[in-house]
Amino acid sequence: MSTENEGTAVPPAPSAPPVPVDAPAAPAPQGPYGQDPQGQVPHGQGAPGDAGHPGVTSSAPDPSWPPPPPPTAPYGDGGSGAGGWGSSYQQPTPKSGRGRGGLIAALLVAALAAGGLGGGLGYTLAKNNDESTGSTTVSASTSGGDVKRDPGTVAGVTAKALPSTVTIEAEGSSGEGGTGTGFVFDKQGHIVTNNHVVADAVDGGKLTATFPNGKKYDAEVIGNAQGYDVAVIKLKNAPRDLKPLTLGDSDKVAVGDATIAIGAPFGLSDTVTTGIISAKNRPVASSDGSGSQASYMSALQTDASINPGNSGGPLLDAQGNVIGINSAIQSTGNGGFGTGQSGSIGLGFAIPINQAEYVAQELIKTGKPVYAKIGASVSLDDSSNGAQITDQGAGGAAPVEPGGPAADAGLKPGDVITKLDDRVIDSGPTLIGEIWTHKPGDKVTITYQRGGKQHTVDVTLGSRVGDN
Repeated sequence: MSTENEGTAVPPAPSAPPVPVDAPAAPAPQGPYGQDPQGQVPHGQGAPGDAGHPGVTSSAPDPSWPPPPPPTAPYGDGGSGAGGWGSSYQQPTPKSGRGRGGLIAALLVAALAAGGLGGGLGYTLAKNNDESTGSTTVSASTSGGDVKRDPGTVAGVTAKALPSTVTIEAEGSSGEGGTGTGFVFDKQGHIVTNNHVVADAVDGGKLTATFPNGKKYDAEVIGNAQGYDVAVIKLKNAPRDLKPLTLGDSDKVAVGDATIAIGAPFGLSDTVTTGIISAKNRPVASSDGSGSQASYMSALQTDASINPGNSGGPLLDAQGNVIGINSAIQSTGNGGFGTGQSGSIGLGFAIPINQAEYVAQELIKTGKPVYAKIGASVSLDDSSNGAQITDQGAGGAAPVEPGGPAADAGLKPGDVITKLDDRVIDSGPTLIGEIWTHKPGDKVTITYQRGGKQHTVDVTLGSRVGDN
C-alpha cells in the first residue's frame, strides 16, 4: 500500500471554466505526491591525538655541581593533540665561594625535585584512572529519561500531545490506499483528519488508526467535506481514556509564532518537526490528483517540515494548542506547484482550526458539510485584479443565482470583487477560500468594481449542504 498523497498546493489553471463560489471548484491540474523511504547517513568520528613529552636541557656541567635529576615524566590530556608540560633551565657557571653558589644549587635541585614529583604524581593518577575505568569520559548524574522538561518546551508539548495523535491507514475496495495522520477530537472517539487521507475508504474501504503506543483500532468515516478537505472518522471500540487535544484560536495566531507539526511523513509515524508561522490568510487551492473536486483554504503557512503523510496531523502552537490541520505543501515541480517525489521546501499550509472545528462539528451532527455561499459564479483564471462574476454559470446555470445573496445585494455579471471585509481579493480561488472561512448567515462587506467605479455592499451569506 502506498503512502498517502500529500495535498499539493496548486494555482488555478488559466482559462478555467467558471465555477460557482458555493460549490467546490474543478480539480487543479497537478497530481499527488508519492513517497520513497529515505536512507539515514551515519556520522564519522575522528581519532584522538597523543600527549607530548617534556624534557630537561642543560649545558656541560661542572664536576662540582650536583647533577640534574632525570627528566620529569609526561603530564597531559591524551586526545588533545597538545604536548605535556615539563621544566628546562640553563645551568649557570659556578662562581668562586661556596656559600651563595651552594644556596642557589640547593634551591634549583629542590625545584626540580618538586617538578619531577608533581609530574610523576600526575602521570600515575592518570594512568591508574585509565586502567580502572577504561575511559576518561564524564557521565551525567541522571539519564535523559529522568529529566523533567518544562511544559513550554518542544519536548514538553510533544510528550503531552503525541499520545493523542494517530497514524491512519486507508484502503479502498480495489486495494488502493495510503497513510496519513489524525488527532483525537473528543472523548467519544472522533478523529479529525483530511478528506484526502480517508477518501479511498469512504465507500466500503478499510480504515485503521494506530496510536503511538502501538494500539490499533478499526474506524469508519462519519463524514467528509471535499471542498474544505476535512473529514471525521470514529474509532470502533474506542478506549475510555482518550484525551482530546486542546483547540486554539487560529484568528489570534501571529506571523512569527512558533509551530510544532506531528505526523507520519513518508510513513514514519509519530514524527515531530518545528518551525514558525511564516504567513497568514494564504489563498491556497489544493488537489490530491484523484479527480475529486479541489479544496480551497485561507491557510496558515508554516516552514515546519511537512511531507507526504503529515496530512491531517495537528499544527500546534508553543503551548500545545491545535491551531491548524496540516493539509498541503508547495512542490518544486512545474514552476513550483507540480507533482513528483519532492518533499518539504519550507512551504506548508494548514487549514485554520477555527474553520476546521466548525466543519467537524457539522460532520458529526449530520454527516454532511455545510458551505457558506454568495450565490454567484466567478472565474478561476489566474488573475491579480480580483474575482470577476462570469457571464454564464457552471453547467448552464445563471451566473447570479436568482434570489440568492449576490442578487439581493445587486451584484451582476461582469462585476469584479476586490475585497471581502478587509481581505484583498485577487482571484476567484481567493474569494472562495475567504467565503468558506465564514458560516452561513454571517454578514460580510463586499467591495467591487463596475464600469470603472468602486462600490461597496453588505451581503448576508447563504448556505449549501453537501459537496454535490
